[in-house]
Amino acid sequence: MRLLLGTVLAMLAGLAHAATVAISCGAVGRELELCREGAEAWAARSGHTVRLVSTPSSGTERLALYQQLLAARAPDIDVLQIDVVWPGILAPHLADLSAAARAVADEHLASLVRNNTVDGRLVALPWFVDLGLLYYRRDLLERHAARVPRTWPELTETAARIQRAERDAGNARLWGFVFQGRAYEGLTCNALEWLASHGAGALIDAQGRLDLRPAPAAAAMALAASWVGTISPRGVLNYAEEEARGLFQSGHAVFMRNWPYAWALLQDAASPVRGRVGIATLPAGPDGAPAAALGGQQLAVSRYSREPEAAASLALYLSGRAEQKRRAIAGGYHPTRPALYADPEVLAASPLFAVLGAALDDAVARPASVTGPAYNRVSFAFANAVHAALAGQSDAATSVRAFERQLRRIKRRADWAAPDRR
Repeated sequence: MRLLLGTVLAMLAGLAHAATVAISCGAVGRELELCREGAEAWAARSGHTVRLVSTPSSGTERLALYQQLLAARAPDIDVLQIDVVWPGILAPHLADLSAAARAVADEHLASLVRNNTVDGRLVALPWFVDLGLLYYRRDLLERHAARVPRTWPELTETAARIQRAERDAGNARLWGFVFQGRAYEGLTCNALEWLASHGAGALIDAQGRLDLRPAPAAAAMALAASWVGTISPRGVLNYAEEEARGLFQSGHAVFMRNWPYAWALLQDAASPVRGRVGIATLPAGPDGAPAAALGGQQLAVSRYSREPEAAASLALYLSGRAEQKRRAIAGGYHPTRPALYADPEVLAASPLFAVLGAALDDAVARPASVTGPAYNRVSFAFANAVHAALAGQSDAATSVRAFERQLRRIKRRADWAAPDRR
């Protein structure tokens, strides 16, 4: 009887320690599927239960939802997938993972660990890293004796020439170039690449000073605006990542700017362009150098979680070496652990890893760390100014001047790094 009672008590004790952990995952490409698989594997090992929480695919909308929930101290989500530019914005509401990750923090890219450390607190674990890429139809370039463009003007000319020739041959639905043109964070990334590659600055430098050179910035915006309605459909003004991928993957575009996640989907057995796509670094400006926005996703634990230890355990598992390797091979997601870029199985899975593994240090970071909680206002103002130029609501030079005025107003009201001495 005592033995039976002891067994029952032991079982009840085990049940008492079992937790239900809610995690929010992205839904771009295979994000949700791979996140579910990883979370369920952790649950099977730990004895805990996971619940996936649906959130908007738009980064801007997801951030707004997070801010609403966290401001209310709601315990609805334990583990949050957050963008690389959000740690400074959400830090007051995120748990410190320094102790939990002490043994593995050095295994991640140092730049990302620094990015995720706010006031000495590690508020998020690096999960996967992104970099802007140029995708191109290798078969169309070969058919029209064209090379992969090295500059934005060359891309403009090549896209227009192939589009015109293909339409004359009966391919009436083909466009030259698609990108993320909706007024949201994705456009901030695209436009920062255009400006940086034209030598126009990084909006705000590491010391907190305004860093925007109006003449090359206006030139970059004017070139991008010239694409809309010519080599890019008017609908690109409302394209995010998946809209651009959908058109390109259906075979209706020559070039596409997108993140690494798209590669695995383009090579899927059911993809109409499988085996006909190439990848390259983004073009340079006429007098500049190539630039690619540094992106990526992190895993954070809410300070209001009722299961902080289990939530931290899930975040550590998903950002661990084995899980990052699985996601790299299965979905093309780039690890935040440099050692995996030398893993033969990872390198064999995709040509992306060899191309990007050594290029991450040269990526262009958005001014999120220095602006902190004000970053969202900076990005919103920038994306809207660029969108106005793309849509023809104002010329490029006017949009640049309007954004510069907004940026100075935001800086005066915000509390970031150094005073503006320009």
